[in-house]
Amino acid sequence: MSESLILAVPSKGRLKEQVEEWLADCGLKLSVAGGSRGYMAELKGVSGIQVRLLSAGDIAEALDLGEVHLGITGEDLLRERGGDVDARVLLLRALGFGRADLVVAVPKSWIDVDSMADLEEVGHDLLARSGRRMRVATKYLAQTRAFFARHGVADYRITESGGATEGAPAAGSAELVVDITTTGATLQANGLKILDDGVILKSQAQLAASLRIGWNPNQLDAAERLLRIIEARAAAKESAMLTWPADPVREEAIVDALVARGASRRPNGLLTPAGWVSEASISLAGAGIGPVTASRPDFVYKSGCEAAVALRQRVQI
Repeated sequence: MSESLILAVPSKGRLKEQVEEWLADCGLKLSVAGGSRGYMAELKGVSGIQVRLLSAGDIAEALDLGEVHLGITGEDLLRERGGDVDARVLLLRALGFGRADLVVAVPKSWIDVDSMADLEEVGHDLLARSGRRMRVATKYLAQTRAFFARHGVADYRITESGGATEGAPAAGSAELVVDITTTGATLQANGLKILDDGVILKSQAQLAASLRIGWNPNQLDAAERLLRIIEARAAAKESAMLTWPADPVREEAIVDALVARGASRRPNGLLTPAGWVSEASISLAGAGIGPVTASRPDFVYKSGCEAAVALRQRVQI
C-alpha cells in the first residue's frame, strides 16, 4: 500500500469547480497530472497526499469500500450506499456548497395530499381499487425505502429512473418521484409539489473519511495537516482581529468583559467573532480606547483539531 494518504476529489462538473475554488481559498492548489483529462493530481500546500480524480458517485463507493482514505462528495450519494453508512464512513466537515435536498414530490393535482400520512392513504386506496401499487420513480432506492418505512408507507413499488426523474408522472411511468432538487423550480415546471414533511435529506458536499481502509500513522498525520488548514481557514472566515494602542489601565475591564462573552486575547488585541466587530469596537472606543483597527485574518489555527481527533478515535492502525 502507498504510504501517501489518498484523497479523492470530483473529476468533472460544477462540484469539481466548487471543490477547486474551496481548496484554492484554503491556500491549496490541485495540479493535475496529464493535463485536464488526467486522473491523478498533486495537492500543493500540504505534504503526504496523493489525489485521485473520480466521479462523485465513484468517490462515495470508494469511501464505502475502503479504496481511498478521504473523499469529497455529496452526502446524498454516501447515504445511498445503504445500511449503517456511519459505521463505514466518517463525515469530517460539511463544506457549504453542492447543496441539494432529496425530496418526495407528488402531482399538484393531488390537492388533498400534503404529507406522508396522506401518501400512505393514497397508496392503500390505489391498491384496493386497482390491485396495483403506487409507483415511485427514483434513483435513490435505499433512502426512499428507509424513509417510506419510517413513515409507515408500504403500498408502493419503486420504478428505477434512468433519465429525468421529474418527468416520470407526466409520462405515465410513475405516480410520484423521489429526487434531488436545489430550488424546486424543475419540479414545479413538471407539475409537482414537495410534501410538507417530504424532505428526506438536506444534502451538501462533505469531506469524509473511510473507516474501512487501512490507516497508518503517516497517513493520519497527513490527514491532520489537511484538516488543520481547512479548520483554520473556516475559523478565520468567522473571526475578526481588533487592535489598538496599548492602554492597560483603561482596557482591562472592557477586555475582560469581551473575553467573558467569547472573544480571545491576542498579544496586541482581541480575536472576536466577525459579527461582533462594530459592537466590540464601539465598546472599546466608548471606554476611551483607540483608535481601534479591525482586520480579517487569513487563517486562525487553534491548539486542537476536532475533526482530526474524531478521525483518530474511529480508525484502526
